[in-house]
Amino acid sequence: MALNNYQYQTTSTKTAAEVYAFLLNPNNWWVGLYGETIEGRSIALNDEFVFKAGDGVHYSKQRLTEAVPHQKIEWLVTDSELSFIEKKDEWTGTTIVFEISEKDNQTAILFTHQGLLPTIECYEACAGAWDQYLGKISIGSI
Repeated sequence: MALNNYQYQTTSTKTAAEVYAFLLNPNNWWVGLYGETIEGRSIALNDEFVFKAGDGVHYSKQRLTEAVPHQKIEWLVTDSELSFIEKKDEWTGTTIVFEISEKDNQTAILFTHQGLLPTIECYEACAGAWDQYLGKISIGSI
């Protein structure tokens, strides 16, 4: 089933420590496309932040549930409202994960949105938006 979750892979020439520090703060990478605002924190376990975009099109609240320095970042989506679909809280209960590893002077980044499956209504639009945000990371924003 894990293969059905939305995933995105990229690499960086930065160290795992640099990548981890960059990704832990969503203001570094989850902005710049749709008038986003991010309020709250993502530094320590159980920190929460709210992401809003598109003048009310997307609202979600995330809680940092796992933070393994230089290796893994995980947020649980505790609340959501996507105005463009019928089941507006489709993201609630899903998990956003970055896994980070170093190999051959490169840092590999694997992003998985667990629960964002091809069978749910927002998959196409949400996967497309993730491609845009995560694509910015791969072009050297770290």
